[in-house]
Amino acid sequence: MSDQHIFWFSRRSLHAAIAVPAVMAFTVLLSQAQENPLPSWNDTATKNAIVEFVADTTKEGSATFVPPAERIATFDQDGTLWVEHPMYSQVIYCLDRVPSLVAEKPELKDVEPFKTVLTGDRAAIAKLPMEELEKLLAATLSGMTVEQFQAEVQKWIASSKDPRWKRPYTDLTYKPMNELLGYLRDNGFKTYIVTGGGQDFVRVYSETAYGIPPEQVVGTAGGTNYTYGKDGKPILTKEPKLLLNDNNAGKPEGIHLMIGRRPIIAVGNSTGDRQMLEYTEAGDGPRLAMLVLHDDSEREYAYGPAQGLPDTRVGAFTQELYDEAMKDGWVVISMKKDWGKIFAIGQ
Repeated sequence: MSDQHIFWFSRRSLHAAIAVPAVMAFTVLLSQAQENPLPSWNDTATKNAIVEFVADTTKEGSATFVPPAERIATFDQDGTLWVEHPMYSQVIYCLDRVPSLVAEKPELKDVEPFKTVLTGDRAAIAKLPMEELEKLLAATLSGMTVEQFQAEVQKWIASSKDPRWKRPYTDLTYKPMNELLGYLRDNGFKTYIVTGGGQDFVRVYSETAYGIPPEQVVGTAGGTNYTYGKDGKPILTKEPKLLLNDNNAGKPEGIHLMIGRRPIIAVGNSTGDRQMLEYTEAGDGPRLAMLVLHDDSEREYAYGPAQGLPDTRVGAFTQELYDEAMKDGWVVISMKKDWGKIFAIGQ
């Protein structure tokens, strides 16, 4: 045998020696992923309910099989997919925008609520009435082109950090929920965010944070005005005009308007998600409605007031909602009991 053939044979043997263990390792990892598709979830009745529902609805020939086109899953965002305490992230963004807004319009510095916001007194800001907060949101979320708004949000997301964890807000998405989103998509589900937050705001980072593209985000939507810029090119300018309040009953209304199919899975965490879950459960065939209960003060936060947890103005989960969930067979996800890990970072 020539040296060339010896070299070729040796190289082929070496590649085989390397490739076989690599393939075996990949096969093991794939098998583990299939056996445990939700690794950050503890092995509880909640996890079993999710896995069984997915199996029942995706097995062809079963009485509960759901065609892929009808496998729609909707998720609230704040408090369901990422942290909402002590204040909604978008509200913090709006507060952070006030100084630059006042610099552009100095006449606002002595006008409420801008005057109070400029003091930086969070306790005073928290006491502002809803009509003043709405005025603040309208002023900071409109008056610019959609591209300018997207650039501002991207800049804020990249530079701002949560005061407790000192991490970017997009680091504080819940790892178990991101696993669930991926698991559903792997099984032919189409995942949507249905949020009371601003639709344009969430669309900026939804694909990076959750793997959900902008067109699959349904949120509170404001109006836009079509005009032409100085260069003659068409532009859309954001206006302080509410088109859809995507909270409470607005959620099923938004689902009908933007998706056109009733979900078979809906996940939320507060009274603002109640109607979305009711609407989902009212459909024919298999349905899965779930609510996240924040009951882990050490790893995240604890608030309700359901089950004796502290009351809150941000993302309230009332005892009435809890009782409805128990009566109608909705799954209540306990962060403390059902999640082995909350964030991808730390812990």
